[in-house]
Amino acid sequence: MSPDLKTAGVPWTGRHRARHPCASPQRCNGGRRAVALTLGLATALAVACGGGSTAAREQAPTTPIMRPGHAAKTSHVVVIVMENKEQQQVIGSADAPYLTSLARRQGLAANSFAIGHPSLPNYIALISGSTQGITDDCTDCAANAPNIADQLEQARLTWRAYLEGLPAPCARPAYAGRYAKKHDPFAYDDGIAADPKRCAHRVPLTALAGDIRANRLPAFAFIAPDLCNDTHDCPVGTGDSFLRQMVPGLLPALGPHGYLVITYDEGSTNDGCCGASHGGHIATVVAGRDVRPGARMTRAVDHYGVLATIETTFGLAHLAGARSPGHGSLAPLFRRGVPRLRSPTGSSP
Repeated sequence: MSPDLKTAGVPWTGRHRARHPCASPQRCNGGRRAVALTLGLATALAVACGGGSTAAREQAPTTPIMRPGHAAKTSHVVVIVMENKEQQQVIGSADAPYLTSLARRQGLAANSFAIGHPSLPNYIALISGSTQGITDDCTDCAANAPNIADQLEQARLTWRAYLEGLPAPCARPAYAGRYAKKHDPFAYDDGIAADPKRCAHRVPLTALAGDIRANRLPAFAFIAPDLCNDTHDCPVGTGDSFLRQMVPGLLPALGPHGYLVITYDEGSTNDGCCGASHGGHIATVVAGRDVRPGARMTRAVDHYGVLATIETTFGLAHLAGARSPGHGSLAPLFRRGVPRLRSPTGSSP
């Protein structure tokens, strides 16, 4: 066993320190329970924790309820990005029982860190290995350096970004209800935006359930919940409920050697690792058949290391910061190192 890997049974700590006004049970829970009786959990979240604007509160719910289906025969990598929480606010918290349980049963990168602040640079870093000079949550800027979508297309592999609240494929509004462009990194690539075929890979999250049922899940899928379900505007418990609805249906769809990464864009501190990363100590959980049950990796990793892991899986070159081993890897969480979904000749194994 790797020296930076521990198995289940380690102590788990951490308390949720909610700051959002919707985090108070007295302010949210009553309304959520009443609506959930008739309209389901997704509607309850939209009504009870819809964010600050009237438009956000009135937006129709878009969260699909993912029911487990048959195990896929092909393998896939899926990334879900949550928002703005330190690891101790979710892992071990009474407000995040689902994610805590998943981390205990699957794999936890216990020393995972974001690149910086605010949100957008972390999203750009996660797909391109660089913040591309972006230092704020701009909506009129561009990030045109090579990213993992370019790499996958060049390798003739499929990808899709499933974006909760996106009005339509290819749309790039700054905000639309609870959709936020700053959490949609592929929207910043002008090469993708200018090509109708390429931008059609950016779709509303509602397309995900149908893609799984029809065996159309791409080789790589990026999932961005809306501003409430990702815990940006709503408390930890809201995000945990979203994951509880989504993840059980995703796990069988990953296939024999695929895996799911659930991570957070940034924390609330400047804690960091790996040289220049200082975006907070975040939770990163990995799940899949090849993950060591109960694995807990103590070696440091940041978003560049997560990208490097995914690129290794698909036999792709490492982009920018992902080239440096100092940014870590998720490899110790797997039974036999990073799964390889593509052989050196370019075919699927």
